[in-house]
Amino acid sequence: MAILDSYIVIVAGPAIQADLHTTAGELQWVLAGYQLSYAVFMITAGRIADLRGRKRVFMLGVVIFTLSSVACAVATSPGMLVVARIVQGLGAAMVVPQVFGVITLLVPAEGRHRVFGVLGVVIGLGTIGGQLIGGLLIGANLFGSDWRLVFWVNVPIGIITFALAAKYVPESKVAGARRLDIPGVAVMSVALFLLTFPLIQGRENGWPWWTWACFAASLVAFAAFVSIERRVARSGGDPLMNLTLFRQRSFSLGLVLVICVYALLTSYYLALSVSLQDGLGLSALASGLVYAPAAVMFFVFGVVAGKLVPKYGRRVLQVGSIILALGYLSTAMVLFTGSDMTPGMVIPTLMLQSIGGGLLITPLLNSVLARIEPESVGMASGALSTAQQVGAALGVAVIGVVFFTSFRPDVDGQVEAATHGFAMASMGVFVVAVIVAALVFLLPKTTAEAR
Repeated sequence: MAILDSYIVIVAGPAIQADLHTTAGELQWVLAGYQLSYAVFMITAGRIADLRGRKRVFMLGVVIFTLSSVACAVATSPGMLVVARIVQGLGAAMVVPQVFGVITLLVPAEGRHRVFGVLGVVIGLGTIGGQLIGGLLIGANLFGSDWRLVFWVNVPIGIITFALAAKYVPESKVAGARRLDIPGVAVMSVALFLLTFPLIQGRENGWPWWTWACFAASLVAFAAFVSIERRVARSGGDPLMNLTLFRQRSFSLGLVLVICVYALLTSYYLALSVSLQDGLGLSALASGLVYAPAAVMFFVFGVVAGKLVPKYGRRVLQVGSIILALGYLSTAMVLFTGSDMTPGMVIPTLMLQSIGGGLLITPLLNSVLARIEPESVGMASGALSTAQQVGAALGVAVIGVVFFTSFRPDVDGQVEAATHGFAMASMGVFVVAVIVAALVFLLPKTTAEAR
């Protein structure tokens, strides 16, 4: 639910705008408010769970997420919907890190890659399938609910999740942990806000001076955070983030990889959704169905990756990263040769990208968390989840400039604008995918690969 709701509103956007008469800025904040609160609170939620109990925080997050989904579904004004989405993001931030943490603590190391493989498939399908599921729900229009069904669907899932967690998930926390690092929480929250807010809002406003001032201030805030955490660690306290984690190449390099992967995924699917609906004039349902074959391929090769990684290790990620990059390049090349964009043209290249994505994204989570000690699982999981959201915002900001500069339906015509805009976005994402492939080759070898 948490991953899905980052993407499902992209498809629901036109219907929300028509029903609630939102401005372009208000509609942007329906998406951005969720991403912002999700990103800012993630590390703190992971650390609170270390101290107070992962099951307790997870279940509270599920309750907040589910109730705020109800508020989204019954919203009668843009302001009400934006506030509900911000609260929904807080709930998601409490849920997601605990999933990583509980798996790392409960599953023995030799079987963890399989469980993380399943989790990778779930996250990937939430990313790719958000538009598909959103299109199906809006197209169904049950009881005349229109876009509201994309939020109502969270309610039964949330209730079932709460019940299953109450019965089956054991409680866990860090032994000997004492109290939350309040100064660290405050400074980290400010630093993440100053980083993510201009990324989300900057392109829409034409990158005014205050966006660059926020970026500069975020660097100062992150430097202050490092100083605070070092002081807390020296005094024998419980820092919000154990900075020694970043000395592990698998963790620090993995975080950069996660940022880059989610930067290209989020920005690419945003560009594709706008091209299909605003460029080619497809409905939300028809646009969502374009993603269906790619979602199937991601699922199949995500399962395949889970079986191959124990034997071949890092090589599976390397092959996946290369195929992923070739998938983006093939889309750009087809469009640049003069072919007009059509659903039939992009579906095969989307499937090729999903083959690579399944092989890369599925084992990526385990490669980041595999060597983390139990007492650091919560903070590492929070950092990983934050990296996903920061990467998504960064990708939309950078690739969004490339796409929206080229997507000019009022000048070039709708089909031509979609063709040119999506070709430029594909080429921009290809550059990021090449960086991803280079980083994958720098990951340390796994035990299986060394053998």
